[in-house]
Amino acid sequence: MASCGYRDFPGRRWLVVFLRAGHIAGVVGVGAGLLGGAAVPATAFVLLMVLSGVAMALLDAWSNSTWLAELAGVSLLVKFALLGWFLADAAARPILFWLILVFSVVFAHAPASFRHRRLGRQASGDV
Repeated sequence: MASCGYRDFPGRRWLVVFLRAGHIAGVVGVGAGLLGGAAVPATAFVLLMVLSGVAMALLDAWSNSTWLAELAGVSLLVKFALLGWFLADAAARPILFWLILVFSVVFAHAPASFRHRRLGRQASGDV
C-alpha cells in the first residue's frame, strides 16, 4: 500500500521475490522434517525460513514506517511468538507448524485493505 512515507529502491521487488522463494523452501524443509518424523527440524531449513522472513519483515518496516502499526506488522509479531513456542516446545511442533502456516497464508493473501489497516482505525473498501 503506497503512502506518503513509502520508500523503495530499484530491485526491491526482485529481492523480495527471492527472499520469499527462500522462505518457502525453508518452510517446506521444516515441514518435511516434521512430517518425516525428525525430532528437530534441520537447522539449515530453520535458519533459511527465519532469516528470509526477518529480512522480508525488515524491508517492509523500512519501506513503510507505519507497517508495525498495521495488522500486517502485528500479525508478524504474533507469528514470531508462535515460532518461539514452536522452537521451545517439541511436543507442540506438529500442530504449531500447521497453525503458523495457515495463519501466515491467511494474512499474506488477505485483501490489502485488511492487511494494511492500522490498529484502532476502520478501513474502507474490500474487507
